[in-house]
Amino acid sequence: MSTVTPPRGALDRPLSPTPRSTLRRAKERGQQDRAELYAVLDEALICHLGVVVDGAPMVLPTCYGVLDDVLYLHGSTGAVSLRDGSGTPVCVTVTLVDGLVYARSVFHHSANYRSAVVHGTARLVTDREERLAALRAIVDHTTPGSWEHARQPNAKELAATAVLALDLEEASVKVRTGPPVDDEVDVATGVAWAGVLPMRTVFGEPEPAPDLTPGLSVPEHLLTRTGADLGATQARHGVYRPGGTAARRGTGPLLRGPGRT
Repeated sequence: MSTVTPPRGALDRPLSPTPRSTLRRAKERGQQDRAELYAVLDEALICHLGVVVDGAPMVLPTCYGVLDDVLYLHGSTGAVSLRDGSGTPVCVTVTLVDGLVYARSVFHHSANYRSAVVHGTARLVTDREERLAALRAIVDHTTPGSWEHARQPNAKELAATAVLALDLEEASVKVRTGPPVDDEVDVATGVAWAGVLPMRTVFGEPEPAPDLTPGLSVPEHLLTRTGADLGATQARHGVYRPGGTAARRGTGPLLRGPGRT
């Protein structure tokens, strides 16, 4: 069983108030509690890696995992995003959309969300044990239950996979909740409906591969996700929540990352 927990004392440290991580707009939405960072990273499944490649910005979606206070990304060894991201400043963002905010004026339309931005210098992971631990963390986070259920990576697959590590020290979290904030004149005139349309991610029914071996049933770690929303499913698998314990359980084949098709 793989366990993902914030390192000892991590939650006692506030989020870093560096020039890059300091909010300049809607500062009241900023979170100072580092537990909020872990909560966003634990619930989301996809992050976006921003890196400069050949002098131009590139932003790519990818799966990720967290061990201690380090975020891990992976992809093909031929991916320029990972090659150019190693040893250089990068930015990783994660966003959860909780609802669309309908206001009485289009200017005040918005979204309820939880977002995290992590800045730092990415490090190429070369130690074999750390690489395996990082890959397992990515699989455990995204497809809990698969690392032990499926075949684990062989030497050829490991040689074709690059892993980047990014320390979570410099990060910010921004959260918007609640109804629209309309101008008083629009509220008074009742010009339009106003409110929030909630959103959530729900897992559907598993779809077997057409070449699935006859007699293989859907494993329990998939059945427990079927029909459940993302947040509830992550909690069921022991994912960290502020005030609780932290343990991700699971397994899985290597997931697609930058440079993989």
